[in-house]
Amino acid sequence: MTVQEFAEQMNMKVLTGDEPEREITGCYIGDLLSWVMGRAPADSAWLTVMGNINSIAVATLADVSCIVLVENATLDENARQKAEIHGVNILSTPETSYQVAVKLSQMLA
Repeated sequence: MTVQEFAEQMNMKVLTGDEPEREITGCYIGDLLSWVMGRAPADSAWLTVMGNINSIAVATLADVSCIVLVENATLDENARQKAEIHGVNILSTPETSYQVAVKLSQMLA
């Protein structure tokens, strides 16, 4: 499933989307950036409330397919600009991490 397909099926808002055709192969949930950096699998959708510039660096290092800001967490302007420069897809949803993870799991099955 691509980031674009995921966003459309989940009715998510696309905040940045330079690589909409990037494949999603799994999911990772976490807000502790150092933990995510060392554990999030490449090509996963990273579910978090962290919408700051540091999350963009972590997403790039971990090579995730997208960041999903859950529970309507905000993306600050510096982070949005950095995401566009580095091609990081960022989506937004009012749903919780759990709700998104369950639905994504079903979509990938």
